[in-house]
Amino acid sequence: MSLPTTDDIRTRVQAELPRLRRDLEDLVRIESVSADPARAAEVQRSAEAVAELFRAEGFASVDIVSAREDGGAPAVIAHKPGPEGAPTVLLYAHHDVQPENDHAEWDSPPYEPTERDGRLYGRGAADDKAGIAAHLGALRVYGEELPVSVTMFVEGEEEVGSDTLPELLAQHHEALRADVIVIADSGNWDIGVPALTTSLRGLVRADVEVRTLTHAVHSGMWGGLVPDALMTLSRVIASLHDDRGDVAVAGLHSGPAADVEYPEDRLRAESGATAGVEWIGTGSVVERLWTRPALSITGLDAPQVAGASNTLVPTARCRVSMRVAPGDTTANGVECLRRHLEAHVPWGAELTFTVVDTGEATAIDATGPAYDAARSAFTEAWDGTAPVDMGVGGSIPFIAEFLEAFPEASVLVTGVEDPDTRAHGANEGLHLAEFERVVLAEALLLRNLAPEASR
Repeated sequence: MSLPTTDDIRTRVQAELPRLRRDLEDLVRIESVSADPARAAEVQRSAEAVAELFRAEGFASVDIVSAREDGGAPAVIAHKPGPEGAPTVLLYAHHDVQPENDHAEWDSPPYEPTERDGRLYGRGAADDKAGIAAHLGALRVYGEELPVSVTMFVEGEEEVGSDTLPELLAQHHEALRADVIVIADSGNWDIGVPALTTSLRGLVRADVEVRTLTHAVHSGMWGGLVPDALMTLSRVIASLHDDRGDVAVAGLHSGPAADVEYPEDRLRAESGATAGVEWIGTGSVVERLWTRPALSITGLDAPQVAGASNTLVPTARCRVSMRVAPGDTTANGVECLRRHLEAHVPWGAELTFTVVDTGEATAIDATGPAYDAARSAFTEAWDGTAPVDMGVGGSIPFIAEFLEAFPEASVLVTGVEDPDTRAHGANEGLHLAEFERVVLAEALLLRNLAPEASR
């Protein structure tokens, strides 16, 4: 078969965009919040809507599956064959979304897709129903003349940690086996600058509790002799960073990052940092964000200020969120953190350390023919701007699970998001012009992966 030119593909993408946007908007209207048991039927409805989209495109098989009979959100697996001898490309996205939280924080209803200033707003408009739409748009470019075989895998519980994903990968291993895996759940470096995500930090969340008393006692009677738990926990928390703001936990891995400039004004705007706050840590900005460990306190159990009595608090607890650098393991992170806390709890206080959950870091070898094909496709789609090899400070643990399940496959992490997407927050939005480029890039990638493209 002869492969279409870039101009042909660009024209086809533009022709498909109106219908593609309608399909995306229909998906956004489904409240597929996997974290809310009351909306389990909406998650199921979302899976059925996704499956119907693939059936309409003539997929040879379309199945809605769950890992467990008594649990596990519905996922969609679909397959459409290409020419004999062509590679198989697995296209991943997820159809579940984050809770919308307070509707008053949204400028338009979260489940009614609304366009403003070139963006389409709505929960899931970007993360990650636009990932589904991008895959769908790339496939529609080719109709019944796909240059490669395609397997679609659209998960339904990514936003709650993909708990049953390892079981799905094991149960459907042969159906999901592919030469190239494209995971559309990340983003691009900036508007007009594409990216391939090549590293992600891992995650360790743990609860730390200190106890200094068997019960509360009067602060006037015993203050000055007996340490209270809040003061004690404060010292433990303060020990986690040195005076420069670097993580002070010994034994954690750090590594280099890409040579990418992150301008100060963009940092302030995207982070939401106040004008006077200083950055913490040493090293380049992207090293601190992508390839070095980070520690944050994300929760604290303590008496409220309003109504607080004059007593010494006997116990206090905090939640520690630790990002583990690529090249490290969560097992090492847990052990290093545990040793540090036990060594730094003062005054003989009792310390309890409880791991809440973990997710492994990922470092991808972004070399080889599949990555060459992707870089060429992205450069064409963005009119000559080559993609940045980008790290992500957050964690997508399931990527490590794909790498483990399919070590022979080339895994490409792409996405539709940009620095102002506001995924997980109010006013989540998709930049429509960039979305067109994402669809074009994926269509070009499928062409570039065809055997004919390398002849």
